[in-house]
Amino acid sequence: MQEVTPRVTAPYLEGFAHKTVRILGKVIQLRGEQATIDAGGQINIHLNRDAHLTPNHAVEIIGKVQSDLSVRVLTSTDFGANIDFAAAEAVVDATHRYHEIFYPKED
Repeated sequence: MQEVTPRVTAPYLEGFAHKTVRILGKVIQLRGEQATIDAGGQINIHLNRDAHLTPNHAVEIIGKVQSDLSVRVLTSTDFGANIDFAAAEAVVDATHRYHEIFYPKED
């Protein structure tokens, strides 16, 4: 069985420290081996050698949430410039509203 990677946005990160998550966001800044994306708020990203991000493009990050709520990239996919972020945020909200379908919630 593969590891569960719940979809999150910035407001949900705190509940997933030290867990692997999936984030869809817009690249707003690149700084060497780090980047900042907007996914319902700004998230600092620690890139790996395979991550090739483009400013103002949508990117899906699968990564591990660090204790400072930054995310260390395991893999990334560029989704281009034409993404409906409102629809993506609705999917994230549904994921957490009906978490029992998508991931086990630890209490």
